[in-house]
Amino acid sequence: MPAETAPNLLNFATKGSKPVAKSNPVVRTKKFNFIKKTLDALLPPRGEQRAYYYDTQVRGLAIAVSPAGRKTFVLYRKVDGKPERVNIGIYPDLSIEQARGKASELNGMIAQGDNPADTRRTIRGEDTLNTLFTRYFEEYARHKKTATKIAGMFKLYFHGWRLRKLSTITHSDAVRLHAHISRTRGPYAGNRAMELLSSMFNYATQFCNWKGSNPAANVKANPETKRDRFILPDEMAAFLRALEQEPNEVIRDYVAMSLLAGQRRSNVQSMRWDQLNWQRAEWNLSGSQTKNGKPLTVMLTPAALSILQRRAAQAASEFVFPGRGKSGHLQEPKACWRRILQRAGLRDLRLHDLRRTFGAYQAGSGSSLLVIGGSLGHQSTAATAVYARLDTSPIRASVNRGVNAMLEAGGVAGLLGGEK
Repeated sequence: MPAETAPNLLNFATKGSKPVAKSNPVVRTKKFNFIKKTLDALLPPRGEQRAYYYDTQVRGLAIAVSPAGRKTFVLYRKVDGKPERVNIGIYPDLSIEQARGKASELNGMIAQGDNPADTRRTIRGEDTLNTLFTRYFEEYARHKKTATKIAGMFKLYFHGWRLRKLSTITHSDAVRLHAHISRTRGPYAGNRAMELLSSMFNYATQFCNWKGSNPAANVKANPETKRDRFILPDEMAAFLRALEQEPNEVIRDYVAMSLLAGQRRSNVQSMRWDQLNWQRAEWNLSGSQTKNGKPLTVMLTPAALSILQRRAAQAASEFVFPGRGKSGHLQEPKACWRRILQRAGLRDLRLHDLRRTFGAYQAGSGSSLLVIGGSLGHQSTAATAVYARLDTSPIRASVNRGVNAMLEAGGVAGLLGGEK
C-alpha cells in the first residue's frame, strides 16, 4: 500500500462527542435521619450499581436508589452472620414512617431468631414465573455484567409464560419452547433461553425452597460451532483505512483500542484512567472486572499508549471512552460499527472478533498458546499464572509482535517505534 494512503492509528483527528460531566452527591454521608426533603433530593448514582443510604432512627433501614432513579426501602441486616436484604416497599408509595414500622417488625422477627429473608424467598408451586424471575434477578442477576441481556432475554422469550404457575411448566413445555425459539430466532438463541430457564429453577431450588422439578433439565441443546472469524491479513489495510475515516473520535479510538489491547468489549468500554500505570505501560483489571474472576494486567504497546496519551490530554471524565448514558461510559456502538464495516467492504465481522484477531496475530508471529492465554486473560493452570506474574516480558514481547503484525498488514508498522 502506498505510504501516502496508509492509515495512521497514532494520529487520529480530535473530533466527536463531548465527555459527560460527573454528578455531585446530594448528601455527604451514607447515614442520616430520613426526612422527605432529603430523600426526594437523592440523585441516581452513576454506573450500574444501586446506591444505599441508611436511617439513623431504625437499625438496618436503608433506601436503595437505582441508576434509573427508583427508590426502594430495604432492611439490611446480618442474620446468623450472613448479610440479608429484605425489600420493604417503594418510596414515596410507602412513607418514611410506614417503612420504619415495617423495618421494626422485621427487626423483631430477627430478635426472636427468625430470618425474614427466608420467608420472603420461598417459592411455591402457585407462584408465577414472573415472581421467580423477579427474585432471581434482584438477588442474583442484577449485579452480573450480563444483567441487561438477562432481563431482555426473559422479556423476549418468556413473556407469554410470565403469569403461568411454576407447577404447570413441564419438561414438554420447555422442549417445545426450545424448538420454537431455535426455529424462529436461531439455534444459539434457543440454547441461551433454556440456560436462563434452567438457571432460574436451579436458583429457586437452592435458595427459595422450591420443591418441584426443573423443566429445562435435560433439554437437548442445539449443536454450536465455535466462531473463528478474525481480520485476515488481506483485510487489515481496508479495515484500518475505514477506521481512520470514522468521524466519531470516541468510537474510533475505542475500536482501535479493542484491536490493540485485545480485551473484552465491556472492559474496553468501561476503561478508567485510574486503571492505567503509565510508568509500566500497563492496564490493570481487578478480579471483579474479568470473566474468570482473577486480576489481569494488560500490556500496552506503544500504539495503544499513543492513543491513551492523546485522550488523556483532553480528558474530562473518569472513563477513557465517555458516553451519554446512565453508566457514564461508552456502550456498544452498533450503528458506527456497521458504518466502519461498510466502508471497509467487510462482512460477518463482530466487535468481539477484534479480540480474536489480537490473539491470532500473536499466534502467527510465533507466540505460544500459553503466552497468548496470559495476554488475553484466559483461564489457565496455576503454573501459567505464576509464570505470568513473575516474568511479564514474554507476554509483552508477544503482544508487541502481534500488534506489529496487524499494523504491518495494514501498512502502518513503521509508525510504531516498538519492539519487533
